[in-house]
Amino acid sequence: MCCQGSARHAGQPQLSKQLRETGMQTACINSISIIGLGLIGASVLRALKKSPVASKQRILFKGYDPSFDDQDIDHIKELGLDRFETDKKSLYEADLIILAAPVETNISLLDEISRTVQHPTLVSDVSSTKAAIARRAGELGIDFIGMHPIAGKEQQGYHASHEELFSGKTVVLCADEETLSRPDVGNLQELLQSIKCRIVVMTPEEHDKIVATVSHLPQLLSTALINHCEHDIDISGPGFSTLTRLAGSSWDIWKDIVVTNRENIASELESFSRELEQIADEIRTNRMSKVRIRFEKANTLHENLTEKSSK
Repeated sequence: MCCQGSARHAGQPQLSKQLRETGMQTACINSISIIGLGLIGASVLRALKKSPVASKQRILFKGYDPSFDDQDIDHIKELGLDRFETDKKSLYEADLIILAAPVETNISLLDEISRTVQHPTLVSDVSSTKAAIARRAGELGIDFIGMHPIAGKEQQGYHASHEELFSGKTVVLCADEETLSRPDVGNLQELLQSIKCRIVVMTPEEHDKIVATVSHLPQLLSTALINHCEHDIDISGPGFSTLTRLAGSSWDIWKDIVVTNRENIASELESFSRELEQIADEIRTNRMSKVRIRFEKANTLHENLTEKSSK
């Protein structure tokens, strides 16, 4: 069952009870470790480093990325990382661990964390799917809250990161009421609010169903469209380029997303295929009034989306 405040059903985000009632939270996150310092991980670092709440709490930021050389380490420290930790025990000695690697890597890191961490630690992730990692965290008895910032760029790596990447954007937290009532989770929400995120709460299962529709389906449609039209690309216009923008996305990033949300993605593709069949039948049988209604509805929805994006 979805928590109140779901992005699909409700208009207002749901916050922890203590944060709603008092408007403030006890500072209990004094150190944060970020594993994976690419676009999202480094942007999380840069945004939180600039947070007035983090400054007030004097939060120590640690991190690690296996692909970094000495030059990368120097650069990421210039962006706000206090310590680049190669020792796993030191890395995981934090009040909050944020996993920012591909989702299947994040899932495997949970096992390492469960073997290494000796004290209560809140673990989160910024993966694009949530059910699989939440399930594994539950099996290991890890204190876990899924986190998905709805933000990104075509460019990858910490060089493309930005401290304002999440400003004004939605961050989905996957948690139940008991998890939301934890002081450290309340402190996390306060940190997210301080960098101007809009917090929405839902279950991991609902999250994965929704993103299959509005994120994963568009990616695969863009990929399929450009492959379908490969012999005619030379005479395509700017509309085709706009519609296939996502076709430039890397399979290395999308592989884990597709694997861990394959049932929802397959269902959405099948549903969309039926929609295309209906449109094809309406056009073939000259039922243009039906097609016109589709256009008018799409115009209205696009106008609403444009207004929302401009706010």
